[in-house]
Amino acid sequence: MTIFADLGLSPKVLSAVEDAGYSTPTPIQAGAIPPALERKDILGIAQTGTGKTAGFVLPMLTLLENGRARARMPRTLILEPTRELAAQVAENFDKYGKNHKLNVALLIGGVSFEDQNRKLERGADVLIATPGRLLDHFERGKLLMSAVEIFVIDEADRMLDMGFIPDIERIAKLIPFTRQTLFFSATMPKEIQGLADQFLQNPVRVEVAPPSSTAKTVTQRLVASHAKDYEKRAKLREIIESQTNIQNAIIFCNRKKDVATLFRSLDRHGFSAGALHGDMDQRSRMTMLHNFKENNIKFLVASDVAARGLDIPAVSHVFNYDIPIHAEDYVHRIGRTGRAGREGAAFTLVCKSDRKYLDAIEKLIDQPIEWLDGDLNALPAAADSNEREDNRRGSKNKSRNRKSGSSDVHNETVEKANESSDEKAEVMNAAKKEDRRENRNKRGNNRQPANDDNRSRRNRREDRDDGPTPVGFGDDIPAFMLIAAKA
Repeated sequence: MTIFADLGLSPKVLSAVEDAGYSTPTPIQAGAIPPALERKDILGIAQTGTGKTAGFVLPMLTLLENGRARARMPRTLILEPTRELAAQVAENFDKYGKNHKLNVALLIGGVSFEDQNRKLERGADVLIATPGRLLDHFERGKLLMSAVEIFVIDEADRMLDMGFIPDIERIAKLIPFTRQTLFFSATMPKEIQGLADQFLQNPVRVEVAPPSSTAKTVTQRLVASHAKDYEKRAKLREIIESQTNIQNAIIFCNRKKDVATLFRSLDRHGFSAGALHGDMDQRSRMTMLHNFKENNIKFLVASDVAARGLDIPAVSHVFNYDIPIHAEDYVHRIGRTGRAGREGAAFTLVCKSDRKYLDAIEKLIDQPIEWLDGDLNALPAAADSNEREDNRRGSKNKSRNRKSGSSDVHNETVEKANESSDEKAEVMNAAKKEDRRENRNKRGNNRQPANDDNRSRRNRREDRDDGPTPVGFGDDIPAFMLIAAKA
């Protein structure tokens, strides 16, 4: 059996790994660390939750023990697709690099440029960044990348989904060609394979699981649900309450708006819940993650910002409130549970209109997913095809109907208006002429104060409102609506 001591890591790193409670490397770690220590390029493919982060952090710490960084010239660069992943990698360097005196700089959005500039001025042995903020610093002249020795691209498929590939290609041109490149991804679509061929030189391919596979330690179930929001929320609560062994759970939604709505619903029903999505400021996002990791909240309602790479070992369940549109996201979502050999469970709510997304997921993972309590055919008869449209328009229609009365009253009013259109037009024209005549007389009467004139106008308006509340436009139907329709 392979142990960390057999991989060639330095004594300082081995001591930190032992203090962290680890003795046996995961397959991706055992396969990637030795060639990384030999300064070879690595193409690592493994399902999420298998320890890819330590697979590049540990050899980097060993290689960085010799040498020192200069101001604004980092020695290594790690690119991450999200702020949370970047912050998590920084935590790994703090944990495993506690015996080293390395400067680690974290460049992410939502944090002051000045604080980040001060870290760069001191010299960064390790620079962890999201592509956008990294290029911001470079364009401001605060960063030079001509001294980068090791270049790490983590969660490459997520980079592709988020549109970071042009930025990565630009960054790669700023780094010396002689660099060592470590390329990690959980899935390997054709676009990512082409990117790997572009960046890597004779890489060692470390593939410990088929691309886009799911961990066998995760029990997966599908739950049939109607599409109406209140019914989906009720179904979710029913499934949650049926699970007696929930320690922590992440609930995924496709839209940020639904994250907020579902969070409020769970909170109203007495669940210990928090929310996490991309529109939150960085301080709120990090605070929410910290509270979830510390078990201060039990359920985290999140968008896909929490689907990639977040290492929260205690998560026992994942609930997909919305089935992911991109099949690869399903692999990453359920990978938040069942990590490091632990048992986990994942439940996905499926509506009839989600059939194509479910088919794509089962095709990607190359296995069928079992249904809980019957498939979609077991749902009570309902107009599911129209339910989503009803959700969008239902509340608006109800409000409109309450204000305007029943459709019969409305139709009767329109018919009466058509029958007496000529008569009403004559009355309205006469009233307008009389109003104009009175106004001219009042303006010409200098003996009447202006405030009396205003009071008179108000009185006339109030007099016209003394009668019963009109239906629709009442007698004040605009003239253009009184024109008879052509046969």
